[in-house]
Amino acid sequence: MTVRDRTVVASATPVRTRRSRARLVPLLYTAPALLFYAAFVIAPWLHSLWISFWDWNGIGVATWAGLDNYREILADPALRLSLVHAFGLILFYSVIPICFGLVLAALVANVPWKGMPFVRTVIFLPQILPLVAVGSVWKLFFDDDGPFNALLRTVGLSGFTRAWLGDFTWAYPAVGVVGTWVSTGLCFLLLYSGIGKIDPALYEAARLDGARAIHEFWHVTVPGLRRELSVAATVTVIAALASFDVVYVMTGGGPGESTMVPGVAIYRLTFTAGEVGTACALAVVLSLLTCAVMFALNRLTREKT
Repeated sequence: MTVRDRTVVASATPVRTRRSRARLVPLLYTAPALLFYAAFVIAPWLHSLWISFWDWNGIGVATWAGLDNYREILADPALRLSLVHAFGLILFYSVIPICFGLVLAALVANVPWKGMPFVRTVIFLPQILPLVAVGSVWKLFFDDDGPFNALLRTVGLSGFTRAWLGDFTWAYPAVGVVGTWVSTGLCFLLLYSGIGKIDPALYEAARLDGARAIHEFWHVTVPGLRRELSVAATVTVIAALASFDVVYVMTGGGPGESTMVPGVAIYRLTFTAGEVGTACALAVVLSLLTCAVMFALNRLTREKT
């Protein structure tokens, strides 16, 4: 090796060292968060996965059950129905709020009114309220002697009054309406902020081409909000599948099993029935289904962007 070659190698080594250190910097910054996530999310999930293979009441000695707990989930109509209800809530927690939020954001974005910040705050307010408090208030609202039935009687629709949360047909939609009310504010705020990032020149070009307001909405606003729509869909779908607080406070999963969701079913299995292994198995199934939905949603939005 010549002197020149040695010089080149010596000068290249510090460069590689600096690059290696530069790559380690992001890992060092994220290490505390990763450790926290591993300790409080991954480790408990793995522990739940392990317990799901055992027959355990949470106190006594556990016995090996293998896949029996998962077979019970597939065989029990109530547990299967809870999963169906969770996916049905996606309509109320995600689809309808995103549509409402998109329309509201498009209408409010171009309104030059000084009181608009207050309006935005009011729309977003349900998102920051504790869900237990939200469920309690709406439970009173839908009570047999509550404001909703009183309003129906006032306008001459007494024949439509009922105990909404005690009705096998209407309890589930009533819970869904609360989910819509809570999620709309988040969707509105995300989409409203996204509209502010769209280049105004795109709207001007559309107007020069003779586009009407509805055409601007579909061909400029909606395509420009793909990232925000993806975030809104991800957050609200997870909220629908993981719903517990509102359902538990308003109906407790009843009447019967008409509003049963996995969160309430897991609570009952753990603290009422003493079937901790089955509860963990249901939690594992729900988490895997949620991951599958998120994977499909991310693939879909990636193809569209």
